Amino acid sequence: MTSERKKTEEVALESSSPFELRVDLSKNVSESIVKQALETGDIGFLHSFTTGSAVDGPGVRLVAWTAGCQFRCLYCHNPDTWNMMNGMAVPLDRATSVLSKYGHGLKVMSGGFTLSGGEPLMQDRFVVKLMRAAKTMGIHTALDTNGYLGERLSDQDLEQIDLVLLDIKSWDPARHKHLTGKDIGPTLDFARRLSLRRKPVWLRYVLVPDLTDDKNDIDQLAAFAGELGNIERVDVLPFHQLGRPKWSKLGLEYTLSDVNPPAPELVERVCEQFRAQGLKAH
Repeated sequence: MTSERKKTEEVALESSSPFELRVDLSKNVSESIVKQALETGDIGFLHSFTTGSAVDGPGVRLVAWTAGCQFRCLYCHNPDTWNMMNGMAVPLDRATSVLSKYGHGLKVMSGGFTLSGGEPLMQDRFVVKLMRAAKTMGIHTALDTNGYLGERLSDQDLEQIDLVLLDIKSWDPARHKHLTGKDIGPTLDFARRLSLRRKPVWLRYVLVPDLTDDKNDIDQLAAFAGELGNIERVDVLPFHQLGRPKWSKLGLEYTLSDVNPPAPELVERVCEQFRAQGLKAH
């Protein structure tokens, strides 16, 4: 791993934006090293770290963007993070050193550390070890996940995570499968488990006109969320086209080219649907 570590250190681990296209950064990492990394969590495959986020958890956040995702969301703005080998193979100690660098400032700004992706739970052992390191430093931890692989986390693992940012893509099973390529069941099971453990959750819902704006679907999702009892807030995230150039550069077919961001009135309507269930929605 020594030569590969040297190569990754030649690439900036910190980036000004997660929208930066990064590909093939670990293409020469052997299959045996990848397997060992996934089993032990001593190496993670990361797109980048970004600083200064105010939307990925409370306060000002340091965010690590993992590579690898089993969803294929039609509106994904970072399709380069679908492939784990597009990320950098980053030893745990190097990732921890980034946490240490920003630890004091994050605590002063009432912020913390968020692991996003991609889908972080593709690398669940690395997630747990890095979250534990952050907790040891007294840093608030948040996990941004689609929840599909939530069963990989034991109850003890969940203790390393202060907040879960749970992305629920759609309520209707057929629509969810069309949108992501995967079933919604495991995500809802994880949501129920987090509810039973009283783990704080921020629900995230991407609003795409004519794709995720069905009023009946949102009413049912809002009712489900309202019954859980642990949803601290709901973030209704308007669809945007910022990731479209990546699809083109990666040679992927992008089917939402003609879709506009939702009108403010639609965003407010959806927020009101969640508020009607006693939830804080923004």
